[in-house]
Amino acid sequence: MITTDELHSKIFTIRGVQVMIDRDLAELYGVQTKVLNQAVKRNKSRFPDVFCFKFNKDEFMNWKSQFVTSNSEKMGLRHLPYAFTEQGVAMLSTVMMLSKRNQQCEAIIYTQKINAQLKLDLAKHNEQYPLIEVKELKNVHDRFLIIDKKELYHIGASLKDLGRKWFAFSKLDEFLPDVLERLR
Repeated sequence: MITTDELHSKIFTIRGVQVMIDRDLAELYGVQTKVLNQAVKRNKSRFPDVFCFKFNKDEFMNWKSQFVTSNSEKMGLRHLPYAFTEQGVAMLSTVMMLSKRNQQCEAIIYTQKINAQLKLDLAKHNEQYPLIEVKELKNVHDRFLIIDKKELYHIGASLKDLGRKWFAFSKLDEFLPDVLERLR
């Protein structure tokens, strides 16, 4: 668990925007930096430059020199790090949440309508990562994700808007038993 102060200490301003660094985000997700960056490369179309960019050498040197007490944290960086904007962090949360699962983990998305774009996105995901099942759920607008019949997430926008400012995930585990009962 990370505190708010620790999280704020991992937010930097680069190119005039607030960003988080790939290594810090990998630590939050409990994966190696190379695993996180590989997930980004596999989903490059979801990470335009306004979501994610690589430091240039000057930015990297300036970033390293800003922190007297943090030099030990920055040692060992062999590559220029990636910086993720607010939208990039949101997109990354989706890519990492759904791709980090093991093969036995069941993930089902319930949505009002399964359109052609969703089918295309799902096929692309299922080629690379553990399968996600999508089921229609009439009389709802937003989407819901259930993982292993233990975790329930409300997805507050269409998946095409993932990473934009008007997008949110809400964990709703306290409603899971009721939702599972209604889905039977």
